[in-house]
Amino acid sequence: MTVLIWRMFQEFLKVRVSDKKSREKGVYMQIQLPEKVHNIIETIQAAGYEAYAVGGCVRDSLLGKEPNDWDITTSAKPEEIKKLFGRTIDTGIQHGTVTVMMEKEGFEVTTYRIDGEYEDSRHPKEVTFTANLTEDLRRRDFTINAMAYNEKDGLIDIFGGMQDLEQGIIRCVGNAKERFTEDALRMMRAVRFSAQLGYTIEEKTKEAIKELASTLQNISAERIQTELVKLLISDHPDFLRTAYETNLTKYFLPEFDLCMVTTQNNPHHCYDVGEHILHTLQEIKPDKVLRLSMLFHDIGKPQTKTVDEKGISHNHGHASVGEEMTVKILHRLKFDNDTIFKVRKLVRYHDYKVEPSAKYVRRAVNRIGEDIFPLLFPVKYADIMAQSDYQREEKLKRLNEIREIYEQILERKECLSLKELAVTGSDLIAAGMQPGKEIGTTLAGFLEIVLENPEYNRKEYLLSLLPSQE
Repeated sequence: MTVLIWRMFQEFLKVRVSDKKSREKGVYMQIQLPEKVHNIIETIQAAGYEAYAVGGCVRDSLLGKEPNDWDITTSAKPEEIKKLFGRTIDTGIQHGTVTVMMEKEGFEVTTYRIDGEYEDSRHPKEVTFTANLTEDLRRRDFTINAMAYNEKDGLIDIFGGMQDLEQGIIRCVGNAKERFTEDALRMMRAVRFSAQLGYTIEEKTKEAIKELASTLQNISAERIQTELVKLLISDHPDFLRTAYETNLTKYFLPEFDLCMVTTQNNPHHCYDVGEHILHTLQEIKPDKVLRLSMLFHDIGKPQTKTVDEKGISHNHGHASVGEEMTVKILHRLKFDNDTIFKVRKLVRYHDYKVEPSAKYVRRAVNRIGEDIFPLLFPVKYADIMAQSDYQREEKLKRLNEIREIYEQILERKECLSLKELAVTGSDLIAAGMQPGKEIGTTLAGFLEIVLENPEYNRKEYLLSLLPSQE
């Protein structure tokens, strides 16, 4: 539709789209600008310039979602914006972006621009400001992100973003190869948006990703990590399969590619390793650490696969091998140390066998860690649910028994670590022991006693076990 026709239908911006496909996709034609955004746009317009909310905030509003932030595009130059508002920050002045502060909240206002030639699959050599909104929208990645809106002109949709929202399609603006050549990360973004929205990547866009996948090597690990996490914590984390099918994982997670071609001829499994991993992602809540743990929990299986005389495949030691691989991969993708610590622990212990009795559960908590142990319940549940139904009922029953025992241990406030031991190093010194390694050895021995018999966690009793100091 032309801009003129959209303006004729401004009133429809206040009602839900009646089209059946739109209803199925949850598409709304209702955009309510926050007061501060309205004021910024109105101030710029009053000075004789154009201004619109643009990009993701428009897309999310049309989907009935609350935008995380509001970006504004304008025909005004950065220096002109700075004159219009009392407080601004030059956040990206060389690219035409000024952050306008409204009270304590910041809003990015960017001048219409045309990007020059890209040399590194990320940055344009130069940026040229323009007074033409169409030219600004033309440089954006996907049609659903190339729409603009203000209350005066309504929705500006030059490249069919609304239609793609209605049909559930991720499509590049213009030529897909050109868009991906400009910024290779857009290929990851295509898969991520597909996963977040449950949309299909349009065929020409998908073919361009396959052809240009190798250029992802030009993108920093930090930017790839950000897109991977957003994909994993989306409603469709299994759309990582699309990244594999378009050759993207070959360049940022080749270890996963091996999993996708590793079979599991075993009664406990009904999927190949890679498909099993993808199914576990769907069985666990959208938490970064938990989803990463499921992504890597069987990453060591291709390296440990053996086949016995009956043709049954096994993967002995895959958890410890997987832990080592996980640490290397997460470091490669520049994850923080806290995330690496938690994920490596969950990968290491995801297959750890715990007997359903209080003393074994206490020992398991002590060995694995009080912070990590409870996370194993959703991890183990997801693992079981993505296996075959062979002994599934028994596995789930056993897991539930262990959970109940663990909860009872917590209710009774039984000692699980040295910090909960009734005796401290200071108590031992006060009792006559000399500072040194013997203090630690003695405390560790007391903890062993208490893990076996929690009722012995009494200061008087434990100190009575010390040899006489006479």
